Amino acid sequence: MGKIKIAIAGVGNCCASLIDGIDYYAHNGKLKSEETLGLMNYKIGNYAPSDIEVVAAFDIDKRKVGQRFDAALKANPNCILPLSGSNGRYKSGVIVQMGKILDGYSEHMGQYPEDRTFIPANEKPADIEKILKKSSAEILLNYLPVGSEQATQVYAEACLNMGISFINCMPVFIVSNPVWAKRFKDKGIPVVGDDVKAQIGATIVHRTLTKLFEDRGVKIDRTYQLNMGGNTDFLNMLNRERLMSKKISKTQAVQSQLETPLPEENIHIGPSDYVPWLKDNKICYLRMEGRGFAGFPVTVELRLSVEDSPNSAGCTIDAIRCVKIARERKLGGPLTSISAYTMKHPPQQYSDTEARDLVRRFIEGKIKQ
Repeated sequence: MGKIKIAIAGVGNCCASLIDGIDYYAHNGKLKSEETLGLMNYKIGNYAPSDIEVVAAFDIDKRKVGQRFDAALKANPNCILPLSGSNGRYKSGVIVQMGKILDGYSEHMGQYPEDRTFIPANEKPADIEKILKKSSAEILLNYLPVGSEQATQVYAEACLNMGISFINCMPVFIVSNPVWAKRFKDKGIPVVGDDVKAQIGATIVHRTLTKLFEDRGVKIDRTYQLNMGGNTDFLNMLNRERLMSKKISKTQAVQSQLETPLPEENIHIGPSDYVPWLKDNKICYLRMEGRGFAGFPVTVELRLSVEDSPNSAGCTIDAIRCVKIARERKLGGPLTSISAYTMKHPPQQYSDTEARDLVRRFIEGKIKQ
């Protein structure tokens, strides 16, 4: 089988963790105890993680633009906890190109230490479509910061023009937007989105507990989910004006598990604060209040601690390979199964168990989308 050639917009922590994981499985995939660690399947359609190849990359930070991709992964403000112990084993000759800044940078980030924040490069934006064509990329991953609506649309438009699939890992509604979805479908381009889930993160845990309450006949009255971390994602989200789509995405992901959604005043989900020393560690505080048999109170309080960026990489690596299969099968438009399994705001919500079964059926060729 050939390589899966991908381009990446945003060479940040999520990107670095994805590449670290690809390197990990490339060197540990033949060990039975390791081959499926953190993956739904080691191989999907005969594609292993090591078959994913980055052929183009875009960023706006002066410490990354113009650098080799492998060096840019280690540049500030990236702060991931290394996963594979590769000690610089991953090498790439791809040069990071200057993207269009637009709304991809929030001015408040200029008030923080340089090693913690973005520093926009004073460079002319590259011709995105030209770079994508030259690289022969089949798929573009969108890892731009929360709130980058205009910038995300630029990359989505470039994908439409070049026949490239779009995997939207952040909360701007492209794949779940009927207008955008139809445009990709009409051009026969498979896409996945929007807003990537973690494997065991705040959203998936909250969804699972919500479904458990619902299935066991417990009425949820109120719930909140508060998150904090120390990476650039949390720093960026200190600008609350950038959070509208993020809050919608996370809240609907939980509400979708309820037969009757909670009133808006009784559900609060969103980031709480930026704590620099946490770096890429994310802390979630979750509370659920409900009533069980004869109205007796049931309360759950939970604290979750995860490394934020690698926590979503397993979902992304599965999405990449499912899109590759879809391209081989000449499918177009949103892939509803893998979107529901890996994204918070897919075109169609399913329970996570249902979504997993649908993905398996898609991989086996039993369903189209």
